[in-house]
Amino acid sequence: MSTPPDVVELTTRLMSIDSTSGREGEVIAWLADYLTARGWRTQRIPVGAQRDDLFATAVDEPLVTLSTHLDTVPPFIPPRVTGDMIHGRGACDAKGIAAAMICAADRLRADGLPIALLFVIGEEVSHDGAHAANEAFAAGRVPRTSRILINGEPTESTLAVGTKGAVRVTVRTAGQAAHSAYPHLGRSATHDLVRLLATLDDIGWPTDSLLGETTVNIGSLSGGVADNVVSPAAEARLMIRLVTPEVEVRSLIERWANGRATLEWGPMVPPVRLGVLDGMPTSVAAFATDIPALTNWGTPYLFGPGSIHVAHRDDEHVRVDELRAAVTAYERLARNAMPRPARQP
Repeated sequence: MSTPPDVVELTTRLMSIDSTSGREGEVIAWLADYLTARGWRTQRIPVGAQRDDLFATAVDEPLVTLSTHLDTVPPFIPPRVTGDMIHGRGACDAKGIAAAMICAADRLRADGLPIALLFVIGEEVSHDGAHAANEAFAAGRVPRTSRILINGEPTESTLAVGTKGAVRVTVRTAGQAAHSAYPHLGRSATHDLVRLLATLDDIGWPTDSLLGETTVNIGSLSGGVADNVVSPAAEARLMIRLVTPEVEVRSLIERWANGRATLEWGPMVPPVRLGVLDGMPTSVAAFATDIPALTNWGTPYLFGPGSIHVAHRDDEHVRVDELRAAVTAYERLARNAMPRPARQP
């Protein structure tokens, strides 16, 4: 087998390729060539026009799949290494994780363990890559043998016992345009929207003993046409982090709007309980992942180096020592979670 890959070098090489969601083609092509050259059998899983996931294995019946996403949020920030830190887009979310998984998989393959790698796209937007991979598994376009899915997201090197879900909703109010000097002749949609949003904190949001509280983020606001015109329309885009089934929150929001606004519901990811292993520290992830869209790939685990608190920020980074330790951690996770052969009677 060729020389083992260096996790820092591989991380910075992946990070040097701009793979902002929707522009993942170059990084998938580069990684396919890289893995093929190292003796992996690689396969593209079509997601959309000129957009693919990447599956790799060295055996006919892999039992454990290491998986993360290769798309990133904008803007592209090239990598730089300073002392014991890797900075830049994807350092922890999630190209450093992908590199650690590849290094771990190389070790596992060398020992003859039935391992596979799955790198998906679109996680930061709609999880379309994960959905495509799940459909490919169901249709038998990839081996239908995986029993364990180890997903990678920055969890500060802990095993997540559960993740919150997420749902998007756009709230729209309608008004009547008028000259702003005579506001009584119109109706301000922006005024109505602001007053409505101010009552979000009054909703009795669900809580869960494991996952904690439902949270709501007003991600963006827009409305109006000019300073001297009473606003005829306005909208707010909300992201709600779920700890209970979506139907509970949907009912609360519909009662809250109650004819004062129209609602357009977007993509939803449900909350999930996850597998744990003895001896590994645990945490609860407040963010959503691809795991609910990869249900066919086996019992899910979630682990990754780095902190979600710096993901999506301009100062995104991961410590080199934590990244190197993650290689051993993924190897240990895969070995311990590997299904054991059934005993002969």
